[in-house]
Amino acid sequence: MWILLSGQYTVDSLLILVLGLASCAFVVAIALRMKIADREGHPIHLLVPSLRYIPWLLWAIVKSNIDVTRCILNPTLPISPVLVKIKAGQRSELGQAIFANSITLTPGTVSLDVAGGEILVHALTRESAEEVANGEMDRRVARLEGST
Repeated sequence: MWILLSGQYTVDSLLILVLGLASCAFVVAIALRMKIADREGHPIHLLVPSLRYIPWLLWAIVKSNIDVTRCILNPTLPISPVLVKIKAGQRSELGQAIFANSITLTPGTVSLDVAGGEILVHALTRESAEEVANGEMDRRVARLEGST
């Protein structure tokens, strides 16, 4: 891409491109041989399942945005902050990280800690804590990673 955008079609730029590709291939080959590259480090296998999960997550974010906006605009400010521990149904650390990040991306909730298969969540209201605790997001992330 760089060569196309730069307009430099010389032997030197072609050499830089070839050497760059060769060095990338060399590093990947070494990483695979050393067993450094794994499914969690390079989650290509999640590409297709994420096409179903991401739209659902975006919709959950929109709904939570509306709920948080209602709380903020309400003159009585009806918040009831609560900490809850949620059992993560994912097998892998990657799945638990996706679940924790999804919770944090959803307005009104923040993942504070992930340990021992549980996620400590701070929720702005009891309703948002119950929404996370009901397990829909957990089930969808487990399905995304292939746990179910």
